[in-house]
Amino acid sequence: MNTFIRVVEVWVPDATGSLLEFGGGLYGSAHRFGGLGRNMCFGRGEGLPGQAWERGRPIVLKPLAGGYFRRGQAAAAEGLSCAIALPFFVATRLTAVLLILCGEGAGQVAEPAGEQAGAIDLWHNDPGASTDMVLDDGYYGSTAEVFESISRQTSFRRGIGLPGLAWESGLPVFLPDLGKGTRFLRSDCTVKVGINRGFAIPCTSVGRGHYVLAFLSALATPLVRRFETWVPDTTGAQLQRSEGFCETANSLGAGAGHIARGEGTLGRAWASAVPVVSERAADEPREAGAAARAAGLASLVALPVLRGGEVVAVVAWYF
Repeated sequence: MNTFIRVVEVWVPDATGSLLEFGGGLYGSAHRFGGLGRNMCFGRGEGLPGQAWERGRPIVLKPLAGGYFRRGQAAAAEGLSCAIALPFFVATRLTAVLLILCGEGAGQVAEPAGEQAGAIDLWHNDPGASTDMVLDDGYYGSTAEVFESISRQTSFRRGIGLPGLAWESGLPVFLPDLGKGTRFLRSDCTVKVGINRGFAIPCTSVGRGHYVLAFLSALATPLVRRFETWVPDTTGAQLQRSEGFCETANSLGAGAGHIARGEGTLGRAWASAVPVVSERAADEPREAGAAARAAGLASLVALPVLRGGEVVAVVAWYF
């Protein structure tokens, strides 16, 4: 099963705080691209990770050839056509930059029209200019141009639509079927271009405004093979799963499983406020590892969700 997200990398400040160095990555079949990144580092403003650090906000970059993306040719050879830099800040202190790369993949057999559709929206609210959240940038892959046009003409209030729900709650929001219900305002258009699922996550930034990153994916190219959202329980001592979806097992119930702070990949992301990757999902502790083994999942990345300097949730993406 091909996933819409194909590569993730974690870049973390070095001991001096002056450079970003490699902190782990998942590459799937993009082995050559991954080999190039392991010995790289980025200063503030250098490359895509350094740009996200310098600007203090998420960045959507496409195309990758030319400009400040250092591995543009290698990315093109792997069929990677878009990169998102997602910085993590505790107050104004950068803890990490997560790079997310998407694309159809070099040499992949084309899916039927519409089934390989996918899109990424970066939404922004400037409270000094508007009460609405508007499109900052996006990547629309093989979706129809009309979808991009409609996205650029759409705005959201707090609590309205997928971005507005994530903005209001400060937590990840997953909509399994964008064509049903009224919570997704562009549902008619998504059905036409083959998009069926949506996932939005609030982003940290430094300076003015609020950002939400929304991923929209199709049946043949899901965002990832499985995702879970974990939140601290009422005691604040453990994480418990609040929701999830597996392309094999479908919806996942809330409340199943507990993970202690610092335990496994999810617990380390919770304790450190830094994304953490694992190439051995089956070795995760407790229910997380058991679920990965049952579904044949190979790897995962855990993303902390921060609000007010605290980790309020951890998102697990399985590949």
